Amino acid sequence: MNKTELIAEVAKKCAMSKKDAEKAINATFDTIADALCADDKVQLVGFGGFETKKREARTGRNPRTKETIEIPATTVPVFKAGKALKDKVSK
Repeated sequence: MNKTELIAEVAKKCAMSKKDAEKAINATFDTIADALCADDKVQLVGFGGFETKKREARTGRNPRTKETIEIPATTVPVFKAGKALKDKVSK
């Protein structure tokens, strides 16, 4: 399912226009992203949680040239599924 299909499904389930559903979904994604940028966690009980993890700088290797390269430290978003979501998917 892509974003367009998600918008259409939410619009159908909530009996709203696709335009309103798109606004709601975009606002949700933007709010989650803003919270993660501020180093906050987002916990959605029954669904899961979003947070950020820091990756340390490390040395890597270019597989094509075998040259050693430095990979800089970075912060990445991670999602951990909640129990209710895991149970629903495993059925």
